[in-house]
Amino acid sequence: IWLAGGYPALSRGRPEYDGDNAVNTCLPNWIRYGSDICGDLAQAERREWWLDNGLGGYAAGTIAGTLTRRYHGLLIAPVDPPLGRRLVFAKADATLMDAERVWPLASNRWSGGAVDPRGHVHIKSFHLDGRMPVWRYAIGDIVLEQRIWMEQGANTTYVAWCLLSDTQRPLRLTMKLLVNARDHHGSSSPGSFNPVIDGDSQHLRIVYPDRFTLHLRTRDGELVSDHVWYENFDLPLERERGLPDRDAHLCVGEAYLMLRYGERVGIVASLHETAAPDLDAALRRVRTRDSGLIERVQTRVPELRNSPDWIGQLVLAADSFLVARPSQGLPQGESVIAGYPWFGDWGRDTMIALPGLCLATGCLDSARRILETFARCIDQGMLPNDFPGSGAIPEYNSVDAALWYIEAWRAYGAAGGAVEALRAVFPVLEAIIDWHVKGTRHGIGMDADDHLLRAGAPGVQLTWMDAKVGDWVVTPRSGKAVEVNALWYNALVSMADFTKLLGIEAQTFIELAERVRTGFQRFVRTDAQGLFDVLDTALGNDATLRPNQIFAVSLCHSPLDSTCQRHVVEVCARDLLTSYGLRSLTPDHADYHPHYQGGVLERDAAYHQGTVWAWLLGHFALAEFRIHGDAEAAQARLLPLRDHLLDAGLGSVSEIFDGAVPHLPRGCPSQAWSVACVLEAWWRLEQAKHMAGGERSVRGV
Repeated sequence: IWLAGGYPALSRGRPEYDGDNAVNTCLPNWIRYGSDICGDLAQAERREWWLDNGLGGYAAGTIAGTLTRRYHGLLIAPVDPPLGRRLVFAKADATLMDAERVWPLASNRWSGGAVDPRGHVHIKSFHLDGRMPVWRYAIGDIVLEQRIWMEQGANTTYVAWCLLSDTQRPLRLTMKLLVNARDHHGSSSPGSFNPVIDGDSQHLRIVYPDRFTLHLRTRDGELVSDHVWYENFDLPLERERGLPDRDAHLCVGEAYLMLRYGERVGIVASLHETAAPDLDAALRRVRTRDSGLIERVQTRVPELRNSPDWIGQLVLAADSFLVARPSQGLPQGESVIAGYPWFGDWGRDTMIALPGLCLATGCLDSARRILETFARCIDQGMLPNDFPGSGAIPEYNSVDAALWYIEAWRAYGAAGGAVEALRAVFPVLEAIIDWHVKGTRHGIGMDADDHLLRAGAPGVQLTWMDAKVGDWVVTPRSGKAVEVNALWYNALVSMADFTKLLGIEAQTFIELAERVRTGFQRFVRTDAQGLFDVLDTALGNDATLRPNQIFAVSLCHSPLDSTCQRHVVEVCARDLLTSYGLRSLTPDHADYHPHYQGGVLERDAAYHQGTVWAWLLGHFALAEFRIHGDAEAAQARLLPLRDHLLDAGLGSVSEIFDGAVPHLPRGCPSQAWSVACVLEAWWRLEQAKHMAGGERSVRGV
């Protein structure tokens, strides 16, 4: 089935040769490259693959096989739960040999600029099988396939090879096994750790006493232990970010594998002693699971049943951010990783992303578990913005996270979520409103005169524009922020709807919402240029043109009339809209930064001063639909991100982009709310297209 525009439908299966048998899979596999990209080091390095294990652990690398970030490796695991992640298995550098010749298949960058070996020149093609990276190497008449995948729910990675050409020559593959033990934010030097290495020819144990043990297994050949340091790996992307750009890894052994036509051979690296080295069974498990995710959408989300394959790719990407967050009394707790590789789980990001990650993919059970997990952490009406990886006390420094939490419950209910879940949490939601009325931390509270929320405390960054360098808060926005009060109104109307659903008296919320709607009109500029960004700052009302006003139109319940809504969308489209999202500041402002680059200070100074944010594109599309009612045109706003899935973090959406053309991707190569807000917008616009009567609201209960 082919849709207009030439994209294969989400439900289309495709037979694909898989080593020794043909399989039928509904997994998207349109992200692929030939030797023109794979053999060009610059092109191959700018494209990165990312895998997750559902525990916050991940694996990542470049198409070329080089390490360009400190975060690249085959197993980065939460050794210190919940998110104390460490690089434990860095590389498995392969070399192909016959009786007379040797062909390196790996590539490495070294300080000083050398690239040796240059195995990427032998890559015939690369593609994602769903989200699994697959390489094919061609050397004369020899064709080899490599696959890497992670076991869900385990700190386990598989590296598998398969000979696809029926050559009569005896061929052998060797792999140097490089390990580490550092924090994934850090770097190593020779001798910085010294594990005990023991085991036998099919099982090496890399023991870090009183910490963890890495198990390397094979059943297809022989493992021989070693203890050699390789230093001065060059990390150019860290150098671009103004961070240390050298690393070292310890070679603990080599794997010697005989290649036979159509048979899969390789190793499993795991922190679990029981991890089985059965590659075929493990591969079937991961492909069956990912196929099941696509099938779930086809079954539970009829609006996405015939969506293009790039939407199917986003469905798989969405699943990558959902992680287990067990806690005392809630063993099935879940959360959301804000972005790979360096973010953990953040309250604001989680609630913004939840509808796209869970509701648009038909995963209401996960949505409920996430909402219930965070309900246990609400304090003084505030949602924790950051769960530190060390398990320390959460930070409560977000003015809007709790309001996004109420919006997430509204979206959950609108998608058919359990009423009993809402009934159980309602006292928590009611307490959020009460605390905001009477006041809570950091000067957050309702002004009794206009009923708007104010917030601000010296040295604290409270809104989503939260860049801070030392004591410098780049965009403090103290006062009454426009998106906070759009969320405040939305929350109050949603609470009124909740009370009606639960059979509770709703008049209090209805009356307060009306007062807030009246007060919100203070944001409306008399020159028809949209809304003020912040009211009642120390310098008066801030008319800086930023994208925050778009939420006054995109949220389910808008405090604006249709004329004001149109002005907001027109202003944002004219001065902030790009192909990949909205700029965080208009280019004609004196503080505008066209590029997000340099060291920490330079990058944080640009973070919300012109940088494009992808998550805002979904909200813009929904806002635009609200004013003109053309779902097809609104969806067209999202299409450029289809091409972006072929760049940077393959199959996912980057955190940010440069404000200036050509809008190069920056920040995290795989960001939860970037994926989620695009997926949610596409889903809701599909709902609108299917809706009888042509109603314009796609976000209502």
